[in-house]
Amino acid sequence: MVSLPKTLAAWGSPAFERVFKAETADLDAVLLPLQEGLSHSTNALADTFEFVLLAAREENDTLVLKAGIFYQGIVAGCGCADDPTPVEPQTEYCEVELTIHRPDARTKIVLL
Repeated sequence: MVSLPKTLAAWGSPAFERVFKAETADLDAVLLPLQEGLSHSTNALADTFEFVLLAAREENDTLVLKAGIFYQGIVAGCGCADDPTPVEPQTEYCEVELTIHRPDARTKIVLL
C-alpha cells in the first residue's frame, strides 16, 4: 500500500512540490503502474523513476494529484545470436492520478 504523509502535510506550503518529489522517489516501484504505462518497450525497469507534478487540487477529504512518471523500459528479445532487438533501455513516460486520503494519507495511484 502507498502512503504519502509528508506530501499531505506539505500541502499549501512552498515546499509542497519538493516534498512530493522526494517522497515519491522512495516508493517501491512494484506499487506503481509502470508496466501498464509502457508505450515504447515491453518490460519496465524499476531501477529508477522520477515523478513530475502536473496538477493538484483538493476534493472533500482527499488531495488529488496528477503526475507524470519518467522511467525506462527494454524490449525483451528472444536472446538468439541473430536477434535484432535493441537491448538499450528506452525512456518511458506515463501519467497517473494520485488520490491521497486526508485522514490517514493512504494513496491510490491510477494510470491515466
